[in-house]
Amino acid sequence: MSLIDLLTGNTSNQVAEQAENKFGISRNQIIALLAVAAPLVISYLRNKSQDAKEAEALNNALDKDHDGSILDDASQAEARQAEGGSILDHVFGSQKSTVENQLSQNTGISIDKIGPVLAMLAPVIMGYIGKEKQQNNVGAGGLGDLLGGILGNASNQAQAQQSSPLNDILGSVLGGGQSQSGGNPLNDILGSVLGGGGGQQQQGGGLGSILGNILGGK
Repeated sequence: MSLIDLLTGNTSNQVAEQAENKFGISRNQIIALLAVAAPLVISYLRNKSQDAKEAEALNNALDKDHDGSILDDASQAEARQAEGGSILDHVFGSQKSTVENQLSQNTGISIDKIGPVLAMLAPVIMGYIGKEKQQNNVGAGGLGDLLGGILGNASNQAQAQQSSPLNDILGSVLGGGQSQSGGNPLNDILGSVLGGGGGQQQQGGGLGSILGNILGGK
């Protein structure tokens, strides 16, 4: 399953419905947040996995806690929210508050709710990674390549899609009217997060530019 499939599939819709009911945030905003948070988390983990100890720790965590079952039972997302908060603490470290502030500003989700919502989404993202790890029979040494491949495939798939419901969601929530990639806001966001956005990042400090700055040299 590709990352785009995760974002457009039943799992994301079910988790978004749970978050909508719990936090009073629109489902579209939740899915848009997931569409940005997933590649962002994967990007950070890919960079962490370049360190052998970090790769081993991630490998062990995936084997122990993230077998992908959450993708078939989205009710786990709410039950594992506390765990999700710990995941985010590890993934983003000292940059967690910066990431949350920028995502709050650019998705319209209030700062007091962005953390708890992200904490619901984090186990879903980890479950997706864990399932891909199992299906590709990857160990600690191959995690960097696996994560890079996930991001690369997502970028390619986003560029190939001229329109999709997810693009429409992102356009309405994140201001895709300023898109400079053929009306494909998902491509803008993924391109910027993945480092392929280059000169297509918005001049006005849009979400893509902000995420690019957050990632920096990581």
